[in-house]
Amino acid sequence: MSTATTAAAEQKLSAAEIGQGRSYLEQTLILVVGATKGLSGTQWEFKPSPEQWSLAQTLEHIVVVQELIIGRVRDQLPSAPPPLERDTQEVDAVVMYHFAGRLMKFKGPDVLMPTGRWTPDEALDRFLENSATLTQLLESTPGLRAHGLDSPPLKAVTQGKHQVMDGYQLILVAGSHTERHVKQMLEVKAHADFPQN
Repeated sequence: MSTATTAAAEQKLSAAEIGQGRSYLEQTLILVVGATKGLSGTQWEFKPSPEQWSLAQTLEHIVVVQELIIGRVRDQLPSAPPPLERDTQEVDAVVMYHFAGRLMKFKGPDVLMPTGRWTPDEALDRFLENSATLTQLLESTPGLRAHGLDSPPLKAVTQGKHQVMDGYQLILVAGSHTERHVKQMLEVKAHADFPQN
């Protein structure tokens, strides 16, 4: 193992990075809880158009992506190579601020599409559990910055400038993806035909 690789493996997240990640995950959890509180079955299932997702479908998608990220951090990241030298703060900012916006839209792979896997209550329980797991991974996983995984969404957002996310950025993207889809939920709730109860 080279000196550079050893140094990367020993690199720990700073208190500021952990605090930023924890706060972001907490913030996006609060956004989901606020957007879904007190919804009736009719409101959960309302779709503005046949092509658009309901609130239930959007929450299911958020949960599926959370679980994909948790799996990548636990199972794939430890054996992944170190990310190439790059501006980690720049990539952190892209992940937190560009991913959360809804100006650029992407069609995800079929495996991430909602299929009615869970009831809204079940999905919300899973969301809360996954959020706690992501926070635990953030606080306790060694070497999150030491390994990187290929990220097609990052390639798309940066037009190929950045292609790999480290473990810290994977956890951040769980938050930004959630924030992005909470905005989608609020768009549905603001629709003129959204049921009042």
